[in-house]
Amino acid sequence: MRLATSDPFNRWFGRGWLSLGYLFLYLPIVALVVYSFNDSPVPNVWRGFTLKWYAALLADDEMLTGLRLSLQIAFLTACGSVVLGTLAAFALVKYKRFTGRTAFSGMVSAPLVMPEVVLGLSLLLMLVSVQRALGFPERGMTTIWMGHLLLGMAYAAVVVQSRLQDLNPQLEEAAMDLGARPAQVFWLVTLPMISQSLLSAWLLTFTISLDDVVISAFLSGPGSTTMPLVIFSRARLGLNPSVNAMATVIVVVVAIGVIVASYLIARAERRRALEISAAHRA
Repeated sequence: MRLATSDPFNRWFGRGWLSLGYLFLYLPIVALVVYSFNDSPVPNVWRGFTLKWYAALLADDEMLTGLRLSLQIAFLTACGSVVLGTLAAFALVKYKRFTGRTAFSGMVSAPLVMPEVVLGLSLLLMLVSVQRALGFPERGMTTIWMGHLLLGMAYAAVVVQSRLQDLNPQLEEAAMDLGARPAQVFWLVTLPMISQSLLSAWLLTFTISLDDVVISAFLSGPGSTTMPLVIFSRARLGLNPSVNAMATVIVVVVAIGVIVASYLIARAERRRALEISAAHRA
């Protein structure tokens, strides 16, 4: 009797805490989307439905320029982070012993635990010294991309490394026994098996770069203000509801991207499961 009365309590108690957690995470986003259609210029006072803030957003050159720059940097950061992170993960997983492995592993993981203020300041000092010595690079899109690449590479390396550690090495050994060269083993065997982790790392680093403020503030220059920096500078004087419209557009685009990526990953997983089962039957 005691178990019968405690099980429903535990079930509803867990569901209640889970619901509160979801409300805490997603209720602010829902409020932001709702108030992006608010006719009042005061963000938290509802005065009616309107689309004028979306029209104002289309005429906001500063915001659109910042968004364009942020998307360019985020795309380049995601691509570069996946490449460098994959190389670092392969070095750590495939080669258990080499000179400086401990130091290399620590350097790859350091950006994950180091405050972004420290990263941004150290990169700024280094780039200023390089610019004085060589005359480049100027603070702008390139320097912001370098800072985001340093942070994104660490996240991508962790994601890809966790996937590589779960792979069955006998599959690669079987491919080499059948005459495949190391490059062919990578492109035909290893890469398809880690493709989902590469996609996850790309999406993660793209998001991290898109909403970064601290590193961008240290490494930005004249004419290279990203969207988060534009929003942060406007927040000091009071946010215009057009910022809510911009955030709503980003939320919708990200939600669509997550849904599409989840569908593609699930379809690839089902296809791989069918191929494995067909191979076992054969």
